[in-house]
Amino acid sequence: MPNIKSAKKRVLVSQAKAAQNKAAKSAIKTDLKKFEAAVAEGNRSEAEGAYKVAVKAVDQAVGHGLLHRNNAARKKSSMTIKLNKLA
Repeated sequence: MPNIKSAKKRVLVSQAKAAQNKAAKSAIKTDLKKFEAAVAEGNRSEAEGAYKVAVKAVDQAVGHGLLHRNNAARKKSSMTIKLNKLA
């Protein structure tokens, strides 16, 4: 444990941000799983709604620095291909 006051604060802030990042990444994974489930069922309308939510979540994660932009592009491309195969 740090002895300096600013270092103590930095530890607390780091823990809080790590918790926020973990929660946000978990939410993204949940959105992706909901999309995958809709595709597995073959439900086009539900898949389209889940697709929009998932793409928005991935884009926001890039904006917040949680995902690399290439990783996000790969995820979105993969989802788009799966959605188009449902047609």
